[in-house]
Amino acid sequence: MEEKPRPGPIEAPADFENAFREHFAPVYRFIARRVGTDLAEDLAAEAFATAYRRRASYDPDRGSLRSWLFGIAANVVRGHWRDEQQLLELDARLASASARSFDDDADSRVVAAALAPRIAGALAALNREQRDVLLLHAWADLSHEEIAAALGIASGTARSRLSRARAALRAQLGEFDFTLWTFKETGHA
Repeated sequence: MEEKPRPGPIEAPADFENAFREHFAPVYRFIARRVGTDLAEDLAAEAFATAYRRRASYDPDRGSLRSWLFGIAANVVRGHWRDEQQLLELDARLASASARSFDDDADSRVVAAALAPRIAGALAALNREQRDVLLLHAWADLSHEEIAAALGIASGTARSRLSRARAALRAQLGEFDFTLWTFKETGHA
């Protein structure tokens, strides 16, 4: 069986253009889920501009191109994390000011809009490292190994941060389904 050649540094503009075409949309979606669509395009462009400037430093032995790009995106978002933190805290305050109950047949988008501030408040309570790992896993669908490569940490560290983040969210949110990213049905009115 012939071995596939490993990708090397992204030295040629055509190599970078191919990487951009393949990975821009998922990086954009990850960033959009972190900061909203208004800012996501600018931050995704900033992430790829950074990747382009640093393209010769990409080392495939340290991780996949995908994880390298998500690492850059996470760092760009981290640069804006104080703004994110303030928005999450504001959402949590708004939730407590406008709590409402919904009928069982309520539109799922309405329910999601009502739950979002509660989830936002719980995310705001996580430390930055836990939040980064959790959101890379939940929103970018990265594996533990890809998260580790993206953040420049050990795979075990990524695994333990994710576990601690889930435990902290569970303590604040109760019955939260991490597979569906929603609350499990409970019996309270």
